[in-house]
Amino acid sequence: MAETAQAPKKPPITIKKYANRRLYNTATSSYVTLDDLCQMVKGGVEFTVHDAKTGDDITRSVLTQIIVEEEGKGQNLLPISFLRQLIGFYGDSLQGLVPRYLEESMTAFIQNQERMRQYVQSALGGMFPFGQFEEMGKKNMAMMEQAMRMWAPFGAKEAGAPKDAPAGAPTPLDDLQKKIDALQKQIEELGRPRRD
Repeated sequence: MAETAQAPKKPPITIKKYANRRLYNTATSSYVTLDDLCQMVKGGVEFTVHDAKTGDDITRSVLTQIIVEEEGKGQNLLPISFLRQLIGFYGDSLQGLVPRYLEESMTAFIQNQERMRQYVQSALGGMFPFGQFEEMGKKNMAMMEQAMRMWAPFGAKEAGAPKDAPAGAPTPLDDLQKKIDALQKQIEELGRPRRD
């Protein structure tokens, strides 16, 4: 039985942090920011950060800085209760078990991530209504502009209903109401438990 050859794993990129807090990517020979490092993490690019003067590995503290900055931007992933519990483990006899537990929990979450995405997509019936909301927003704006022209003292004649329109003919407002009703029905269907 022939073994499949796996591509050798690339060594992590070395980032140097200087005393002036600047970060230097040795692979690209350029300075980078914490935002750049954040994008590298999201892109699956492995790197280590070393203090340029001492050579100490400071990857953990730089990654923690990235988390603090993201949390400060409103990207809140860490609940306050979790942070309190985590702080409570520092100095505790179970402190040594926490990193391994968190790492295994995150690994399991990542492995199930694609399944979760598929579940959410199937729960929504494969329909992402955001395009419809955008279209409804455009129609709402057009109707508001038309209404404003009708109420304007000099624009009343242009904004009125077309003279050729028969009485009782559907208006754009009727069409929009039908679409809103259909969307409401779809939302109610999504809220009902599925029967397989």
